[in-house]
Amino acid sequence: MKIAYADCFSGISGDMFLSALLDAGFTEQALRTQLAAMGIGNGYSLDVIPKQSSGLRCTRVEIKITETTGHRSWKTIRDLIKASGLSKPVRKKALTVFKLLATAEARVHGCEVDDVHFHEVGAMDSIIDIVGCAAGMDHLGIAHLITSPLPMPHGWVRCEHGMLPLPAPAVCELLKNVPVYGVDLDKELVTPTGAALIKGFSKDFGPFPPMTITSVGYGCGSRDLPEHPPNLLRLVIGETRESNEAKEVEIIETNLDDWSPEGFPHLSEQLFKLGALDVILIPVQMKKGRPGFMIQVISDPAHAWEIKKCMLSETTSIGLRFHRMMRWTLVREPGTVETCFGKVGVKKVETPNGSVLYPEYEECRKTAERHQVPLKDVYAEVTRRTAKDFVRK
Repeated sequence: MKIAYADCFSGISGDMFLSALLDAGFTEQALRTQLAAMGIGNGYSLDVIPKQSSGLRCTRVEIKITETTGHRSWKTIRDLIKASGLSKPVRKKALTVFKLLATAEARVHGCEVDDVHFHEVGAMDSIIDIVGCAAGMDHLGIAHLITSPLPMPHGWVRCEHGMLPLPAPAVCELLKNVPVYGVDLDKELVTPTGAALIKGFSKDFGPFPPMTITSVGYGCGSRDLPEHPPNLLRLVIGETRESNEAKEVEIIETNLDDWSPEGFPHLSEQLFKLGALDVILIPVQMKKGRPGFMIQVISDPAHAWEIKKCMLSETTSIGLRFHRMMRWTLVREPGTVETCFGKVGVKKVETPNGSVLYPEYEECRKTAERHQVPLKDVYAEVTRRTAKDFVRK
């Protein structure tokens, strides 16, 4: 599965995210095609410019508005996107981001979401940024986005409503439950559009995930940050490593006393499909002496978000506990050994004392059924083999 890591060491804005996607492989022609399908007219010009920042090659998208359209409401933008020629996945992503942004502004200004009218979101450049980023994520096939903690500056920013403290109120609203940290800088680092994009696209927040890197994009911001890190967003794209190789795992747990264990086989199947490394059901005694169960799932961080949603959907849980742990796994590889029953699947594990073969249960079960022999006989036949009998798949 293709994933990406947004390394926001200098924050994030809509144009930085779009620039990073273009630098990582989203083509300018594909962007222009998607914007044409949006049906927003020709009231803008767009330039994709190669740049240098602190000696690093990067890309900068510059958008110039040639026709003003005044204020737009969330309802107007929603209808515009729904009526567009954008693909369904791109429409869904763009609508998610705009709804988050409109909801945050409504909360901050004390009005209904459909009544939100504000120039910042309705402006043509914001529409281009959000729709362009949604199209770029879809074009590059990024299924999961993980984001670093975001830097929070201090100071003030001028907007249509007057002077507002940094981080902007809408940014604080959007970044609830997102890890952040303070920096000694009096410039805006995370814009409302950037915060909405990250909140709408990200499946997880934290350190760099296990992956095999395939491309890296650097998106350049519009201002310099003297005496500070370069004003860049780094987007690292890659393929998830096999879950068995994950060195950091997330432990997700919930306790249930009003749930039937009959649903556990189905739950396990769904969780493993979503990438769970292990699913454990533990009988426990809960408060007031009631018997119950603890469901514990071990996941790599890249799959944890979808697994949490599944646990809350498929059980009666109303809350989850989770934390991260490090783990050490032995190197293993799948293969077969030749037996009197034919080839049987095994895995070869490199232990501190040398290579050991472990029978694969499902392979042994099928072999036992096929030959109408006890399962223990198949296991005994396999365990008599040594590493020299191993044939790599």
